Amino acid sequence: MKRVEIQIMIVSHGIQEFQKLENAVVTSGTFDGVHLGHQKILKRLKEVADQNGGESVVITFYPHPRSVIASEAQTVKLLSTLEEKIALLEQNGVNHLLIIPFTREFSELTSEEFIQKILIDSIGTKKLVIGYDHRFGRNREGGFEYLEKNAGKYGFKIEEISRQDIENVGVSSSKIRKALSEGDVRTAEHFLGRKYAISGLVVKGKQLGRTIGFPTANVQVREISKLIPADGVYAVKVIYNEQSFGGMLNIGNRPTVDGTFQTIEVNIFDFNQDIYGENLTIEFVQKVRNEQKFNGLEALKEQINKDKELIKEILN
Repeated sequence: MKRVEIQIMIVSHGIQEFQKLENAVVTSGTFDGVHLGHQKILKRLKEVADQNGGESVVITFYPHPRSVIASEAQTVKLLSTLEEKIALLEQNGVNHLLIIPFTREFSELTSEEFIQKILIDSIGTKKLVIGYDHRFGRNREGGFEYLEKNAGKYGFKIEEISRQDIENVGVSSSKIRKALSEGDVRTAEHFLGRKYAISGLVVKGKQLGRTIGFPTANVQVREISKLIPADGVYAVKVIYNEQSFGGMLNIGNRPTVDGTFQTIEVNIFDFNQDIYGENLTIEFVQKVRNEQKFNGLEALKEQINKDKELIKEILN
């Protein structure tokens, strides 16, 4: 089996940490989820950097721009936490990641100021690779046409990844968010190129699962902006200590028991360890049913037994 070498990526939190480069090949964007469309841009970025003897640079923003400039009702739920995004970009062979703190003040930079202050003065951009619909600067005023028109003035080359190239992949972060909000984790996996995952700490719950023979780990996701798929019962893979286990997961408010607030509980198959306070990663394989209210614990137990059989078949 071929071993994949992951090059160590240099991460800079803010332009003051970034060391200006001689030959920077740059792209920028939110890269939420680092899905197949993003991966296409990153692949081209790496190719251009290699061809020109340069170093690849990704500029991204934290928090997500929409969470700063949108109203509360429009706050976006994220496919990847900052930690996850960093790991995914590194896996895609990026040399440098510049994370710019996104503030209202930063959002007021004009496209000219963004190009001069960030791309030229701070990074030393020699080539910029952008998707056909990428916009930047105040009110998203800057784009490929502006850059092309002013290329001579700024002294770097621009490459646009065509609309057709991006649309052939047919993917967007909003399509993935929609699929997950409907519990369609298979579509999300298709667009991401990997299973959608959440991570969190195992915390003490009411331990009712034990009383019906299905002890569960109650998972608390740290990042409140992370998108949790729709309520329901799922076939999942659970990663603990770099080992993978099968499991069944319930997201919901447990209407048979109390119905008060949402919990994320996973029953890990063939597992008998005390993991309170430990971190788990849960990869979604398939939704098997919606959450429902049963007439008492016996009926719930009967259904969970059926769920377990079905999920074992799915995972096998």
